[in-house]
Amino acid sequence: MSADNFDAPLQPPQSPNDDNLPQQFEDLFLNCHFSAESDEENDLTGATATNNDEPFCWVFGYGSLCWNPGFEYERSITGYIKGFVRRFWQGNITHRGTPEKPGRVATLVEDNEGLCWGCAYKITGQVALDYLKQRECTLGGYRTVKTKFYPRISSYETPFIGKAEEVIVYLADIHSRHWLGEDIPERIAQQIVECRGPSGHNAEYLLRLAQFMHDELPDVDDEHLFVLESLVLNELQLRKIPLGSVMGANPAQIRRDDDLREHLKMSANFQFTSRMPERKLRCLNI
Repeated sequence: MSADNFDAPLQPPQSPNDDNLPQQFEDLFLNCHFSAESDEENDLTGATATNNDEPFCWVFGYGSLCWNPGFEYERSITGYIKGFVRRFWQGNITHRGTPEKPGRVATLVEDNEGLCWGCAYKITGQVALDYLKQRECTLGGYRTVKTKFYPRISSYETPFIGKAEEVIVYLADIHSRHWLGEDIPERIAQQIVECRGPSGHNAEYLLRLAQFMHDELPDVDDEHLFVLESLVLNELQLRKIPLGSVMGANPAQIRRDDDLREHLKMSANFQFTSRMPERKLRCLNI
């Protein structure tokens, strides 16, 4: 799911079921056409759209999109989606592997109690949509679904501002030829260490994703990802493979949550104290 060095396009995966996508998202991601309408109530910062605003949509990233989006965007915000967990069960032969040795990249698996943390990008314009369709669907073997995204700052610090936003998510199709499925962590780690593709080493994909979580969501425990991180680092050491040889060039730094932080500064008033739970103090006779 990395951005660069595309090979010849593969056959695109089957279109998702029409029940999974509302018409405006089908127009966006299957037909690559913007709807003329935008939803004022779903803006994460509470900003009100005007007639002059360009139509936009939000895309949720949970893999290489977290550290290497590869397209222009207006804002990037950290947060989570519900009902899914991240797993390295999707194969990749165009970016982080080859047809002879497929790499492993992240996808989402449904879990009623699950949360997956990542980041959402607000994007406008045809170029980004065409790019994502090529990168994720045509080459990556993913399909599109919709769900709700919950911003981190709203959920942690500001219960009185922010709303869930409807986002597009790229989800692996278990019937796709790219699907590898579940395996024990040790074998997944070994496969990641052994694979490289046109976009770089498979280990870089996993380690940069883990670094994104450590840096930007340090209180979140992603057990599957962090277990694989530890196993991959150990495997690289055992095989005497220098870490620098698999990491490639450092990606550009991404500024996230700026708009929500500014909104938080302006919104910090009596509403916060009014939502604090009542506490009773007990008098002690000393």
